[in-house]
Amino acid sequence: MSSPLPIGLLTVDSTTPAVLVLPGLVTRDEVPRLCDDLLARLTAAGGGVVVCDVAGIGPPGLAVVDALARLELTARRAGGRIRLRDPDPALRGLLALVGLRFETEGEPEEREPAGGVQEAVETGDAPL
Repeated sequence: MSSPLPIGLLTVDSTTPAVLVLPGLVTRDEVPRLCDDLLARLTAAGGGVVVCDVAGIGPPGLAVVDALARLELTARRAGGRIRLRDPDPALRGLLALVGLRFETEGEPEEREPAGGVQEAVETGDAPL
């Protein structure tokens, strides 16, 4: 039994990013495979954002930091970026310690304010 083909254009939800689930134990040997998986998801989605689900990784260490940095570099070179899902507070602290900043799912994006916008007026400033 087959179903009839839908009439009209197919609806694609472009707001749902692709998801890459990192394994429980991330080693240096797995990084090339993870980067290949990331590229495949970016290519299939036509660029944009790939969500890296890091909820299941073991205790964070430098191997995880290295893997995330390489994934971000791979995504940037392909015209995309990664966003972390459910990072452990210890992982966040380790990333901050080494100076890496990643966008996290559920948090607003941090961007520079628009040019010419004054954030606060101090007393004694001349009006514009």
